[in-house]
Amino acid sequence: MGRILFGGTAALLICIFLSPKFIEFLRRREFGQQIREDGPEGHHQKAGTPTMGGILIVVAFAVPFLILSNYDWRSVGVFGAAIACALLGFADDYVKLARRRSLGLRARTKLVITIAISLGLWYVAERRAHLPPTLRFRFADYQIEHLGVLYPLLIYLVVAGTTSAVNLTDGLDGLAAGCAGIVLLAYVGITFITGEYDLAMVAGCLVGACIGFLWFNAFPATIFMGDTGSLGLGGAIAGLAVMTKTELLLVLLGGIFVIEALSVAVQVVSFQATRKRVFLMAPIHHHFELRAWSETKIILRFWIIASICAAIGFAIYRQSLG
Repeated sequence: MGRILFGGTAALLICIFLSPKFIEFLRRREFGQQIREDGPEGHHQKAGTPTMGGILIVVAFAVPFLILSNYDWRSVGVFGAAIACALLGFADDYVKLARRRSLGLRARTKLVITIAISLGLWYVAERRAHLPPTLRFRFADYQIEHLGVLYPLLIYLVVAGTTSAVNLTDGLDGLAAGCAGIVLLAYVGITFITGEYDLAMVAGCLVGACIGFLWFNAFPATIFMGDTGSLGLGGAIAGLAVMTKTELLLVLLGGIFVIEALSVAVQVVSFQATRKRVFLMAPIHHHFELRAWSETKIILRFWIIASICAAIGFAIYRQSLG
């Protein structure tokens, strides 16, 4: 337990001490956030806020992990998924900054790279960590055996779904970092009670990095994580879900991310089918902004929902152990 706490604390301190100089560097280079023209009116004043803060999160969690880890294949798989997704996000951020617009890499490029990352995670999970290609229903004492070729597809759906959902949640100051930290804290508990201490180390370092980043990303944010951070955190959470066989339980553990993603899906389907919108704007946090909720009120309430979902998911996981 001491090693996990030390790793998480080290990640937190690294993030806090590196952030001021990094923010100053980004400002000098004019690496500022590009705001969507159709976004909420209040967001236009955030234009130019330094972005790509996800680099801080990656460095802060990677350094203590690389020093303290025992390099169990499962933890290496999670680490690799997080770094690969963060690199994809970095490329997306860089294209946005270079072109001075809110659109980054092409969707086809992201799809191909996400498939490659998913296949890499599948290779580590099944061929190196020797995890069975099964789907476990933690809500009941049941699992689907021998998924075969469907197992890589399952992993792709987890990776693509989680990274997209975290990315959609990253729309208010501190919202994605706080929610991701809550979900990752639940994974610290899940991996610790099952004795998977190297996985707990990864999750603990990520929690510390998220908290350290929140010091500067909380409202009013002086830096945004960008796609580097949101995709990196999404990749880490997806990797933890695969390595702990909680792919289905992740729907509850990361319930706030599911709500955000579903709000976008409902909005798109409704508009295409009826030309009417269910929400004033999607993702759903923007709907509440347009309902005149303050940003801090939305963030705190979403953190509460994330905590409830993560706590219930952890309780179900513990009960499933018998």
